[in-house]
Amino acid sequence: MSKPGATKDKLLQVAFDLIWNNSYGSVSVGDICERAGVNKGSFYHFFESKADLAIEAYQEHWKEGQPELDRIFSPQVPPLERLERYCQFLYDRQVAKAAKYGHVCGCPYASIGSEIATHDEKIRAKSQELIGCARKYLESAIADAIRADLVSVKDPVLAAQRVHAMVLGMLVEAKVQNNLEVLRDLETPIMALLGAKPVPA
Repeated sequence: MSKPGATKDKLLQVAFDLIWNNSYGSVSVGDICERAGVNKGSFYHFFESKADLAIEAYQEHWKEGQPELDRIFSPQVPPLERLERYCQFLYDRQVAKAAKYGHVCGCPYASIGSEIATHDEKIRAKSQELIGCARKYLESAIADAIRADLVSVKDPVLAAQRVHAMVLGMLVEAKVQNNLEVLRDLETPIMALLGAKPVPA
């Protein structure tokens, strides 16, 4: 018999995977329970609704991914190299998900946020929060690049917003086209937007 913690963890993982692979609206509590091998009674022991499960599942996914982002954006790494590594990380993750599910999945936070924004305020707010957390990593790297005179932009907050908007747009385009090639060279438009300067030999 599985432990309660293991049952909850399974529900969180299955919910995230199913929603990211499909959509929030197309996945039911029954679908999640069936895939997780959990009965509905157990589901409602842990969560009041599918929305509550989705919010916690997305929060848990973010927490699991934070150590990798901390490594990529370590202050010990040169700022523009952090951005290069981030672009590679995004591409590699989309490649892995496409191999698993058979199609490009795009950004999980933007996908659920744009789908549910006008229907569920709690999910919209969680999506906005997690997207903002990701943008903070970019802001830190860009601020360091500005201090090192590696880019021509002057406002790290505005630049991070623009870079992140570009990244989200390209993720959406890749998903709509079901084409990973859209994401293969994220670095070039980002560096152009920032006005990255040639690094002296």
